[in-house]
Amino acid sequence: MWPLPRGGYLRALLAGARGAELSAAPRRASGGLSGARDSPAEAGWLRGEVDRFGGVSVRLGALDRLDAAAFQRGLHAAIQQWRSEGRAAVWLHVPILQSRFIAPAAALGFCFHHAEADSSTLTLWLGQGPSRLPGYATHQVGVAGAVFDESTRKILVVQDRNKLKNMWKFPGGLSEPGEDIGDTAVREVFEETGIRSEFRSLLSIRQQHSHPGAFGKSDMYIICRLKPRSFTIELCPHECLRCEWMDLTELAKAANATPVTSRAARLLLYGHREGFEKIDLTMDQLPAVYTGLFYKLYHRELPDSYKMMTGVD
Repeated sequence: MWPLPRGGYLRALLAGARGAELSAAPRRASGGLSGARDSPAEAGWLRGEVDRFGGVSVRLGALDRLDAAAFQRGLHAAIQQWRSEGRAAVWLHVPILQSRFIAPAAALGFCFHHAEADSSTLTLWLGQGPSRLPGYATHQVGVAGAVFDESTRKILVVQDRNKLKNMWKFPGGLSEPGEDIGDTAVREVFEETGIRSEFRSLLSIRQQHSHPGAFGKSDMYIICRLKPRSFTIELCPHECLRCEWMDLTELAKAANATPVTSRAARLLLYGHREGFEKIDLTMDQLPAVYTGLFYKLYHRELPDSYKMMTGVD
């Protein structure tokens, strides 16, 4: 039975969908076709890989000599066989240079799932009832770096060049695929201001839906506390209009700061006065269930006795 599209199932499903291949080689692949009985000459080149959820993933290879009509006939024959085998769904990966095959696939019921720079992925649900395939790209992740110098109580702020209002904010930008949150903050700060910094903690998370800047999807905006490693500003003229080290109290009271920046400044002011352990979400790296992989966990600092459960009743 196809699992509900959430949590680990979703990540594994999408990973399987992206990683599978369709080969034009003559060998028989797992879950593929040795040539459909109705049309072996046309369907034999469709050799997919069965994922652990019962779906078939196929990636179009070198099909330069195949016209759209022949492709549609072959795909139709393959779908019939996959249905007879009880497959749950088909993931069809189409390179951008093979885009002429998208319309024939759509005529057979395929729908767009997502697109990347050089390919698009279409899906066809073969199971019972409505499709339970997971969606894609529901959120974008923006990260800002609040670079705070505890010795001077100065904090690094910028004004964007491409904004209608010149509001003070923390330097930041979108996290790249496979990039940790802290690494995004450090990178964006350096790219915009030339300041080198070190990740210390996660301060806050803003969640917003139907975000115009996220193509109508949901947006997660994360602010990290960073420790400066350099202090000389080298402003990026393409992104920033102004950049300076501002007194934290001044920023907390500034009328021309964005609301989220003002709130984060007050949070930092509280942490500086009362102890950052009251506001910080620190990071720990733990082994994942997948061999050789790790994940980052963010939470309030836990005493070592509770981490190891030694001397705790």
